[in-house]
Amino acid sequence: MTFDNLLTKTSFPGVMHRMMKKLEEIYNYPVEIEFTVNFTRYNEYKINLLQCRPLQTKGIAKRVEIPREVKRESILFQTEGHFMGGNISRTIKQIIYVNPLKYSRLSLSDKYNIARFIGRLNKLIKNREAMPVLLLGPGRWGTTTPSLGVPVRFSEINNFTAIGEIAYIHGNLLPELSYGTHFFQDLVETDIFYLALFPDNPGVFLNMELLEGFENIIGNLMEEGERYSEVLKVYDTSSFELRLMADILSQRLMCFIEK
Repeated sequence: MTFDNLLTKTSFPGVMHRMMKKLEEIYNYPVEIEFTVNFTRYNEYKINLLQCRPLQTKGIAKRVEIPREVKRESILFQTEGHFMGGNISRTIKQIIYVNPLKYSRLSLSDKYNIARFIGRLNKLIKNREAMPVLLLGPGRWGTTTPSLGVPVRFSEINNFTAIGEIAYIHGNLLPELSYGTHFFQDLVETDIFYLALFPDNPGVFLNMELLEGFENIIGNLMEEGERYSEVLKVYDTSSFELRLMADILSQRLMCFIEK
């Protein structure tokens, strides 16, 4: 089932556009809404507005000039678009990585265990400015359905500088940030940068060889860390000048080793 006819052959998109603009004028701020649409026996529709609240936004801030000439072997990942959180230029000292293939093969209880382990790693970050950490994993962070991603609570990722969702199509693990949800609002308010990587898409590059070349130190951080050593890794990048950069205007994002 699709909504093709509704979106292309009815007045619904125009009505929704006018409704959103009117609400934005009243609030004097961008809004997000929840609504239902009911249809009569004559295929006429009625929109019911259920919720309306201001949408958290951030300014563009100062532009970030991302280098054009970076050797491919020094790039961890790059993409155009698919990020949120304003412009960024931050050194990354650790990467917590959940292997998509290995995660998809875990039992349901083990997937919840991975989420709790990440929460414990999150608590080890006492100062986000001094220890900027990037969290990378498959599908959707914060999902309530472990088959679609890692079921972390927001309190288990609130100390990370950035979180990234990696598409893993064979395991049906696809990034999907739910704009307007409390999870989304918390990301914006806590100043956590969000990015999504679709490695199979043109223009997207993910250098797994470079990632796996960093030292995995999870055993030094948690005694039980070796239990899921094939699934959950903590890579130490503190000596590599690894930098995450994104610019809203150009829609470019790159994480690379500065030379």
